[in-house]
Amino acid sequence: MALDAPLTAIIASAAAMTAIVGVRYLVTSGLFAWITGRVRPGHYDGLDSQIRREILWSLLSAAIYGIPAGVVAWGWQAHGWTRIYTDVRAQPLCWLPVSVLVYLLLHDTWFYWTHRWMHRPRVFKLAHAVHHASRPPTAWAAMSFHPLEALTGAVVVPALVFFVPIHVGALGAVLTIMTVMGITNHMGWEMFPRPLVQSRIGRWLITASHHHRHHESYRCNYGLYFRHWDHLCGTDRGLSDGLAQDASPRAVPR
Repeated sequence: MALDAPLTAIIASAAAMTAIVGVRYLVTSGLFAWITGRVRPGHYDGLDSQIRREILWSLLSAAIYGIPAGVVAWGWQAHGWTRIYTDVRAQPLCWLPVSVLVYLLLHDTWFYWTHRWMHRPRVFKLAHAVHHASRPPTAWAAMSFHPLEALTGAVVVPALVFFVPIHVGALGAVLTIMTVMGITNHMGWEMFPRPLVQSRIGRWLITASHHHRHHESYRCNYGLYFRHWDHLCGTDRGLSDGLAQDASPRAVPR
């Protein structure tokens, strides 16, 4: 029995977005894994089986992220259901950078509280333990989630585009920041320069030095981009001693 045209279009859009998310993961994580091999030779030695497991879970997560994104993309293109816009004159120009920050702050808030929920014993055992099986995390671990955890992350941005206006270019910036920070926070070493990581600005930003402490101690450092929720809720335990001390005095050499 043939599917009707709208359903076919939705399935095609979901499949396309799943492929895009999966390829984006393989390319970006592969790039940062390659950088790790160049800058820190041998850093992932002995982790081959873990990395294969991270890739398999991540590709499953790609489908869970891709399906709602595909449905939203179809709704935007076919019916204009979302607040995504393409004409920069549709909103004040200053809203372009502000919208990126708003999306990151809202995503960070959702992530902080769902992440804390994921550490409740029963939920951790059911789902979040998959992510923490990466010991130590690698550049391939950023999307290594149980489907339940992947679902909690997959709904945020697709939901926001129905309520908060954003230019398609600014949305691309949000997705790029989300991808890059997700990977660099899990690399198992600090690629950002020590003066930034240990500065006053660094006190409010999350990098590998901060997130690695979460993978060491579990009950702390729950944020994704920023540290304000950890500071406000008393869950900030600072930086991983090993990574913070091992950070480059300057930027990673080219």
